[in-house]
Amino acid sequence: MGDLLLVRHGQTEWSRSGRHTGWTDVPLTEQGREEARRLAPLIREHRIAAAFVSPLRRARETAELIGVRDAGVDADLREWDYGGYEGVTTAEIQRTRPGWFLFTDGVAPGPPERPGETPEEVGERADRMLAEVDAVDTEGDVLLVGHGHFLRVLTARRLGLPPRDGALFQLATGTLCRLGTEHGRPVIAGWNVRPGV
Repeated sequence: MGDLLLVRHGQTEWSRSGRHTGWTDVPLTEQGREEARRLAPLIREHRIAAAFVSPLRRARETAELIGVRDAGVDADLREWDYGGYEGVTTAEIQRTRPGWFLFTDGVAPGPPERPGETPEEVGERADRMLAEVDAVDTEGDVLLVGHGHFLRVLTARRLGLPPRDGALFQLATGTLCRLGTEHGRPVIAGWNVRPGV
């Protein structure tokens, strides 16, 4: 396999306002669509041998706008299940839980259909996704189109770090990241890349 390419979906109303957007299926804003369109030339520079996308429409629309139309939909690429914090901002959570931090403190329980996930549970999904990526028998690159917090955890796991260390990798909407290798070890080869930056 070549490099592992990560694309965070473009902006949504909820990402713009800082609301935790886990499994709520919100669409891209027009700015989010433009962020995705601008990534298309960067994606075309790579030989994409396989692509996977979250089932949520903000990720699927981003994949289409960057020119990837035949990506496999994989539920393990969904965003963190924020449980009781779905749709709530960090500032609002910290009013009742001062110092709260997602990557170490997790989330409040939600309804039965969306109970919430611990950092470790998100890490387990990331590990499954990485195993699927590693099973792709190709010399080309593999592309994942997904969500900010999940891709941060996936990056930590790729680098051999615990899920909570996803906190170290700030990830903007509508950006491309590249995980490669150096001397046989995983490395970050590019992060938060946008055209012209």
